[in-house]
Amino acid sequence: MAASPGLTRRECLALLAACGTAPLAIASPSARERDWTWLLGNWDVWHSRLKDRLVGSTEWQEFAGKSALWLTLGGLGTIDDNSLDLPAGVYRGLGIRAYDPKAARWAIWWVDGRNPERIDPPVRGNFHADEGEFIGTDTWKGTAVTVRFRWHEIHGKRPWWDQAFSTDGGRNWEINWRNYFTRTRATAIELPRIENDSPEARAWDFLRGNWKVRNRRLRARFANSTDWDEFDSTLRNWQVLGGRGNVGDNWFGGPKDPYRGVSVRAYNVERKEWLSWWLDGRDAANIGAPVRGRFIDGNAALIGDDVFSGKPIKVRSLWSRTSTDSPHWEQAASADGGTTWETNWVADFRRV
Repeated sequence: MAASPGLTRRECLALLAACGTAPLAIASPSARERDWTWLLGNWDVWHSRLKDRLVGSTEWQEFAGKSALWLTLGGLGTIDDNSLDLPAGVYRGLGIRAYDPKAARWAIWWVDGRNPERIDPPVRGNFHADEGEFIGTDTWKGTAVTVRFRWHEIHGKRPWWDQAFSTDGGRNWEINWRNYFTRTRATAIELPRIENDSPEARAWDFLRGNWKVRNRRLRARFANSTDWDEFDSTLRNWQVLGGRGNVGDNWFGGPKDPYRGVSVRAYNVERKEWLSWWLDGRDAANIGAPVRGRFIDGNAALIGDDVFSGKPIKVRSLWSRTSTDSPHWEQAASADGGTTWETNWVADFRRV
Protein backbone atom coordinates (compact mmCIF):
# COMPACT_ATOMS: atom_id res chain seq x y z
CA MET A 1 0.00 0.00 0.00
CA ALA A 2 1.24 3.49 -0.75
CA ALA A 3 1.10 4.44 2.92
CA SER A 4 2.51 7.40 4.79
CA PRO A 5 5.99 6.96 6.35
CA GLY A 6 5.91 4.50 9.22
CA LEU A 7 2.55 2.97 8.27
CA THR A 8 1.93 -0.61 7.24
CA ARG A 9 -0.76 -2.04 5.02
CA ARG A 10 -2.73 -2.79 8.15
CA GLU A 11 -2.45 0.76 9.42
CA CYS A 12 -5.69 1.47 7.71
CA LEU A 13 -7.24 -1.68 9.08
CA ALA A 14 -6.69 0.22 12.21
CA LEU A 15 -10.03 1.78 11.82
CA LEU A 16 -11.70 -1.05 10.03
CA ALA A 17 -14.14 1.74 9.50
CA ALA A 18 -14.42 5.35 8.67
CA CYS A 19 -16.48 6.89 5.93
CA GLY A 20 -19.06 6.84 3.25
CA THR A 21 -20.85 9.98 4.40
CA ALA A 22 -17.82 12.27 4.68
CA PRO A 23 -17.67 15.04 2.11
CA LEU A 24 -14.44 14.21 0.32
CA ALA A 25 -14.37 17.01 -2.21
CA ILE A 26 -15.11 15.89 -5.75
CA ALA A 27 -16.19 18.96 -7.69
CA SER A 28 -17.14 17.25 -10.93
CA PRO A 29 -17.10 13.44 -11.15
CA SER A 30 -14.65 12.04 -13.64
CA ALA A 31 -15.62 9.50 -16.25
CA ARG A 32 -14.15 6.76 -14.04
CA GLU A 33 -16.33 7.81 -11.10
CA ARG A 34 -19.37 7.35 -13.36
CA ASP A 35 -18.36 3.97 -14.79
CA TRP A 36 -20.68 1.94 -12.55
CA THR A 37 -23.49 4.40 -11.76
CA TRP A 38 -25.71 2.60 -14.27
CA LEU A 39 -25.59 -0.47 -12.00
CA LEU A 40 -26.62 1.35 -8.81
CA GLY A 41 -29.60 -0.01 -6.89
CA ASN A 42 -31.40 -3.33 -6.62
CA TRP A 43 -31.94 -5.80 -9.45
CA ASP A 44 -33.71 -9.00 -10.32
CA VAL A 45 -31.21 -11.20 -12.15
CA TRP A 46 -31.87 -14.09 -14.52
CA HIS A 47 -28.95 -16.54 -14.74
CA SER A 48 -28.05 -19.01 -17.47
CA ARG A 49 -25.09 -21.18 -16.47
CA LEU A 50 -23.30 -23.96 -18.33
CA LYS A 51 -23.75 -27.11 -16.28
CA ASP A 52 -20.13 -28.18 -16.73
CA ARG A 53 -17.12 -26.26 -18.00
CA LEU A 54 -14.31 -27.06 -20.41
CA VAL A 55 -15.71 -30.51 -21.30
CA GLY A 56 -17.71 -29.59 -24.40
CA SER A 57 -21.02 -29.42 -22.52
CA THR A 58 -24.06 -27.80 -24.16
CA GLU A 59 -26.43 -28.23 -21.21
CA TRP A 60 -27.44 -25.01 -19.45
CA GLN A 61 -29.09 -24.37 -16.07
CA GLU A 62 -31.39 -21.40 -15.57
CA PHE A 63 -32.27 -19.81 -12.22
CA ALA A 64 -33.18 -16.50 -10.62
CA GLY A 65 -31.28 -14.20 -8.30
CA LYS A 66 -31.05 -10.73 -6.81
CA SER A 67 -28.31 -8.12 -6.66
CA ALA A 68 -27.70 -4.81 -4.87
CA LEU A 69 -24.90 -2.38 -5.72
CA TRP A 70 -23.45 0.58 -3.82
CA LEU A 71 -20.64 2.96 -4.76
CA THR A 72 -17.57 3.17 -2.50
CA LEU A 73 -14.27 5.09 -2.51
CA GLY A 74 -16.02 8.28 -3.58
CA GLY A 75 -17.17 6.63 -6.82
CA LEU A 76 -13.90 4.83 -7.57
CA GLY A 77 -15.17 1.55 -6.13
CA THR A 78 -18.32 -0.54 -5.79
CA ILE A 79 -19.71 -3.35 -3.68
CA ASP A 80 -22.41 -5.63 -5.08
CA ASP A 81 -24.18 -8.15 -2.87
CA ASN A 82 -25.77 -11.14 -4.58
CA SER A 83 -28.24 -13.91 -3.83
CA LEU A 84 -28.37 -16.73 -6.39
CA ASP A 85 -31.10 -19.39 -6.40
CA LEU A 86 -28.90 -22.23 -7.60
CA PRO A 87 -30.56 -25.59 -8.30
CA ALA A 88 -28.63 -26.96 -5.30
CA GLY A 89 -29.75 -24.13 -3.00
CA VAL A 90 -29.37 -20.41 -2.40
CA TYR A 91 -25.83 -19.09 -2.65
CA ARG A 92 -24.53 -15.67 -1.51
CA GLY A 93 -21.63 -13.86 -3.14
CA LEU A 94 -19.95 -10.48 -3.07
CA GLY A 95 -18.32 -8.45 -5.84
CA ILE A 96 -15.62 -5.88 -4.97
CA ARG A 97 -14.46 -3.32 -7.54
CA ALA A 98 -11.86 -0.57 -7.41
CA TYR A 99 -10.26 1.72 -9.96
CA ASP A 100 -6.46 1.86 -10.01
CA PRO A 101 -5.48 5.28 -11.40
CA LYS A 102 -1.83 4.22 -11.77
CA ALA A 103 -2.75 1.42 -14.18
CA ALA A 104 -5.85 3.29 -15.47
CA ARG A 105 -8.08 0.23 -15.14
CA TRP A 106 -10.62 -1.42 -12.85
CA ALA A 107 -10.03 -4.53 -10.74
CA ILE A 108 -12.91 -6.87 -9.84
CA TRP A 109 -12.72 -9.49 -7.07
CA TRP A 110 -15.29 -12.12 -6.02
CA VAL A 111 -15.98 -13.50 -2.54
CA ASP A 112 -17.93 -16.77 -2.40
CA GLY A 113 -20.04 -16.77 0.76
CA ARG A 114 -19.72 -20.55 0.94
CA ASN A 115 -15.92 -20.33 1.13
CA PRO A 116 -14.90 -16.89 2.43
CA GLU A 117 -11.35 -18.06 3.09
CA ARG A 118 -10.54 -17.18 -0.52
CA ILE A 119 -11.00 -14.04 -2.58
CA ASP A 120 -10.84 -14.98 -6.26
CA PRO A 121 -7.94 -13.45 -8.23
CA PRO A 122 -9.09 -10.22 -9.88
CA VAL A 123 -10.03 -9.56 -13.46
CA ARG A 124 -8.93 -6.13 -14.74
CA GLY A 125 -10.09 -3.87 -17.52
CA ASN A 126 -12.30 -0.96 -18.59
CA PHE A 127 -15.44 0.16 -20.38
CA HIS A 128 -15.68 1.38 -23.96
CA ALA A 129 -19.03 2.97 -24.78
CA ASP A 130 -21.73 0.48 -23.70
CA GLU A 131 -19.37 -2.49 -23.37
CA GLY A 132 -16.85 -3.53 -20.72
CA GLU A 133 -14.15 -6.22 -20.79
CA PHE A 134 -12.11 -7.48 -17.82
CA ILE A 135 -9.45 -10.20 -18.01
CA GLY A 136 -7.60 -12.23 -15.35
CA THR A 137 -6.17 -15.64 -14.54
CA ASP A 138 -7.33 -18.42 -12.22
CA THR A 139 -7.59 -22.20 -12.08
CA TRP A 140 -10.60 -24.42 -12.72
CA LYS A 141 -10.44 -27.95 -11.31
CA GLY A 142 -6.66 -27.81 -11.43
CA THR A 143 -6.44 -26.34 -14.94
CA ALA A 144 -4.95 -22.88 -15.47
CA VAL A 145 -7.49 -20.64 -17.20
CA THR A 146 -7.76 -17.10 -18.49
CA VAL A 147 -11.01 -15.57 -17.19
CA ARG A 148 -13.01 -12.93 -19.04
CA PHE A 149 -15.92 -10.82 -17.77
CA ARG A 150 -17.87 -8.78 -20.31
CA TRP A 151 -20.72 -6.30 -19.77
CA HIS A 152 -23.14 -5.51 -22.60
CA GLU A 153 -25.79 -2.83 -23.23
CA ILE A 154 -25.00 -1.20 -19.90
CA HIS A 155 -27.18 1.84 -20.61
CA GLY A 156 -30.09 -0.20 -21.89
CA LYS A 157 -33.17 -1.41 -20.02
CA ARG A 158 -31.72 -4.88 -19.48
CA PRO A 159 -27.92 -4.85 -19.18
CA TRP A 160 -26.28 -8.24 -19.25
CA TRP A 161 -22.99 -9.92 -18.39
CA ASP A 162 -21.11 -13.03 -19.45
CA GLN A 163 -18.17 -14.99 -18.13
CA ALA A 164 -15.85 -17.10 -20.28
CA PHE A 165 -12.78 -19.31 -19.77
CA SER A 166 -9.85 -19.90 -22.12
CA THR A 167 -7.19 -22.59 -21.80
CA ASP A 168 -5.06 -21.31 -24.67
CA GLY A 169 -4.22 -17.79 -23.53
CA GLY A 170 -7.33 -16.13 -24.96
CA ARG A 171 -7.33 -17.49 -28.51
CA ASN A 172 -10.52 -19.48 -27.90
CA TRP A 173 -13.21 -18.85 -25.30
CA GLU A 174 -16.00 -20.92 -23.77
CA ILE A 175 -18.79 -18.79 -22.31
CA ASN A 176 -20.07 -20.52 -19.17
CA TRP A 177 -22.37 -17.97 -17.52
CA ARG A 178 -24.75 -15.18 -18.58
CA ASN A 179 -26.74 -12.80 -16.35
CA TYR A 180 -29.61 -10.50 -17.39
CA PHE A 181 -30.48 -7.59 -15.07
CA THR A 182 -33.86 -5.89 -14.45
CA ARG A 183 -33.78 -2.92 -12.06
CA THR A 184 -36.20 -2.92 -9.11
CA ARG A 185 -34.85 0.07 -7.13
CA ALA A 186 -32.68 3.02 -8.11
CA THR A 187 -31.07 3.24 -4.63
CA ALA A 188 -29.76 0.02 -3.12
CA ILE A 189 -31.14 -1.50 0.05
CA GLU A 190 -29.72 -4.54 1.83
CA LEU A 191 -30.80 -7.97 0.61
CA PRO A 192 -32.68 -10.13 3.14
CA ARG A 193 -30.80 -11.87 5.93
CA ILE A 194 -30.27 -15.60 6.11
CA GLU A 195 -33.06 -16.84 8.37
CA ASN A 196 -32.43 -18.48 11.76
CA ASP A 197 -28.71 -17.75 11.65
CA SER A 198 -26.44 -18.19 14.66
CA PRO A 199 -25.60 -15.32 17.06
CA GLU A 200 -21.96 -15.54 15.91
CA ALA A 201 -23.05 -14.70 12.37
CA ARG A 202 -24.74 -11.53 13.71
CA ALA A 203 -21.72 -10.31 15.67
CA TRP A 204 -21.13 -7.20 13.52
CA ASP A 205 -24.71 -5.93 13.69
CA PHE A 206 -23.55 -3.31 16.18
CA LEU A 207 -21.57 -1.52 13.44
CA ARG A 208 -24.35 -1.09 10.88
CA GLY A 209 -25.16 2.54 10.13
CA ASN A 210 -23.28 5.83 10.05
CA TRP A 211 -20.56 6.91 12.49
CA LYS A 212 -18.20 9.70 13.36
CA VAL A 213 -14.85 8.54 14.70
CA ARG A 214 -12.17 10.21 16.83
CA ASN A 215 -8.70 8.72 16.28
CA ARG A 216 -5.33 8.76 18.01
CA ARG A 217 -2.47 7.24 16.01
CA LEU A 218 1.10 6.70 17.18
CA ARG A 219 3.40 8.84 15.08
CA ALA A 220 6.36 6.41 15.00
CA ARG A 221 6.12 2.65 15.51
CA PHE A 222 8.56 0.33 17.27
CA ALA A 223 10.53 3.43 18.26
CA ASN A 224 9.38 3.94 21.88
CA SER A 225 7.45 6.97 20.66
CA THR A 226 4.99 8.81 22.89
CA ASP A 227 3.84 11.26 20.20
CA TRP A 228 0.33 10.77 18.80
CA ASP A 229 -1.62 12.33 15.93
CA GLU A 230 -5.31 13.02 16.48
CA PHE A 231 -7.87 13.31 13.68
CA ASP A 232 -11.49 12.60 12.76
CA SER A 233 -12.99 10.13 10.33
CA THR A 234 -16.40 8.77 9.38
CA LEU A 235 -17.90 5.40 8.51
CA ARG A 236 -20.86 4.00 6.63
CA ASN A 237 -21.34 0.28 7.30
CA TRP A 238 -23.94 -2.17 5.94
CA GLN A 239 -24.58 -5.90 5.88
CA VAL A 240 -23.92 -8.23 2.95
CA LEU A 241 -23.90 -12.00 2.39
CA GLY A 242 -27.23 -12.37 4.15
CA GLY A 243 -25.79 -10.93 7.35
CA ARG A 244 -22.69 -13.13 7.25
CA GLY A 245 -20.65 -10.21 6.00
CA ASN A 246 -20.45 -6.43 6.21
CA VAL A 247 -18.78 -3.57 4.40
CA GLY A 248 -17.37 -0.30 5.74
CA ASP A 249 -16.86 2.59 3.31
CA ASN A 250 -14.29 4.84 4.93
CA TRP A 251 -12.98 8.39 4.78
CA PHE A 252 -9.94 9.41 6.85
CA GLY A 253 -9.18 13.04 7.59
CA GLY A 254 -5.67 12.34 8.95
CA PRO A 255 -2.86 14.85 9.51
CA LYS A 256 -1.95 14.74 5.81
CA ASP A 257 -4.14 14.33 2.71
CA PRO A 258 -7.58 12.77 3.27
CA TYR A 259 -8.05 9.33 1.76
CA ARG A 260 -10.62 6.56 1.44
CA GLY A 261 -10.67 2.83 2.02
CA VAL A 262 -13.06 -0.10 2.24
CA SER A 263 -13.17 -2.83 4.86
CA VAL A 264 -14.82 -6.12 3.89
CA ARG A 265 -15.70 -8.82 6.42
CA ALA A 266 -17.09 -12.33 5.99
CA TYR A 267 -18.00 -15.11 8.40
CA ASN A 268 -16.61 -18.63 8.02
CA VAL A 269 -19.45 -20.78 9.32
CA GLU A 270 -17.38 -23.97 9.64
CA ARG A 271 -14.56 -22.32 11.60
CA LYS A 272 -16.90 -19.92 13.45
CA GLU A 273 -14.44 -17.18 12.64
CA TRP A 274 -14.55 -13.74 11.04
CA LEU A 275 -12.17 -12.56 8.33
CA SER A 276 -11.57 -8.89 7.61
CA TRP A 277 -9.79 -7.47 4.53
CA TRP A 278 -8.72 -3.92 3.73
CA LEU A 279 -8.75 -2.16 0.34
CA ASP A 280 -6.89 1.16 0.49
CA GLY A 281 -8.06 3.71 -2.06
CA ARG A 282 -4.45 4.88 -2.48
CA ASP A 283 -3.38 1.41 -3.63
CA ALA A 284 -6.56 0.15 -5.25
CA ALA A 285 -4.79 -2.59 -7.20
CA ASN A 286 -4.47 -4.84 -4.15
CA ILE A 287 -6.43 -6.27 -1.25
CA GLY A 288 -4.36 -7.09 1.82
CA ALA A 289 -4.33 -10.45 3.58
CA PRO A 290 -7.03 -10.69 6.24
CA VAL A 291 -6.98 -10.47 9.99
CA ARG A 292 -9.18 -13.11 11.59
CA GLY A 293 -10.81 -13.95 14.90
CA ARG A 294 -14.09 -14.14 16.77
CA PHE A 295 -16.30 -12.38 19.29
CA ILE A 296 -16.51 -13.47 22.94
CA ASP A 297 -19.04 -11.70 25.18
CA GLY A 298 -19.26 -8.83 22.71
CA ASN A 299 -15.50 -8.29 22.44
CA ALA A 300 -13.45 -9.24 19.37
CA ALA A 301 -9.79 -9.96 18.77
CA LEU A 302 -8.67 -10.37 15.13
CA ILE A 303 -5.05 -11.17 14.35
CA GLY A 304 -3.06 -11.35 11.12
CA ASP A 305 0.37 -11.08 9.56
CA ASP A 306 2.00 -8.08 7.91
CA VAL A 307 5.41 -6.62 7.11
CA PHE A 308 6.99 -3.52 8.67
CA SER A 309 10.29 -2.11 7.39
CA GLY A 310 10.89 -5.38 5.54
CA LYS A 311 10.34 -7.58 8.61
CA PRO A 312 7.34 -9.79 9.43
CA ILE A 313 5.07 -8.60 12.23
CA LYS A 314 1.77 -9.58 13.81
CA VAL A 315 -1.17 -7.17 13.82
CA ARG A 316 -4.01 -7.31 16.35
CA SER A 317 -7.38 -5.57 16.09
CA LEU A 318 -9.53 -5.31 19.25
CA TRP A 319 -13.19 -4.26 19.49
CA SER A 320 -15.00 -3.49 22.75
CA ARG A 321 -18.13 -1.67 24.00
CA THR A 322 -20.01 -3.19 21.06
CA SER A 323 -23.34 -3.18 22.93
CA THR A 324 -23.29 0.64 23.16
CA ASP A 325 -23.55 3.56 20.73
CA SER A 326 -19.87 4.34 21.38
CA PRO A 327 -17.82 1.27 20.36
CA HIS A 328 -14.08 1.34 20.97
CA TRP A 329 -11.38 -0.02 18.69
CA GLU A 330 -7.64 -0.30 19.00
CA GLN A 331 -4.81 -1.76 16.94
CA ALA A 332 -1.49 -3.14 18.15
CA ALA A 333 1.52 -4.68 16.43
CA SER A 334 4.09 -7.21 17.59
CA ALA A 335 7.61 -7.72 16.26
CA ASP A 336 8.27 -10.81 18.41
CA GLY A 337 5.55 -13.18 17.24
CA GLY A 338 2.91 -11.94 19.68
CA THR A 339 4.89 -12.06 22.93
CA THR A 340 4.67 -8.28 23.37
CA TRP A 341 2.40 -5.75 21.69
CA GLU A 342 2.65 -2.02 20.98
CA THR A 343 -0.69 -0.21 20.64
CA ASN A 344 -0.43 2.19 17.71
CA TRP A 345 -3.99 3.33 16.97
CA VAL A 346 -7.14 3.83 19.04
CA ALA A 347 -10.55 4.96 17.82
CA ASP A 348 -13.84 5.85 19.51
CA PHE A 349 -17.05 5.73 17.50
CA ARG A 350 -20.17 7.86 17.87
CA ARG A 351 -23.34 6.95 15.99
CA VAL A 352 -24.88 9.68 13.83
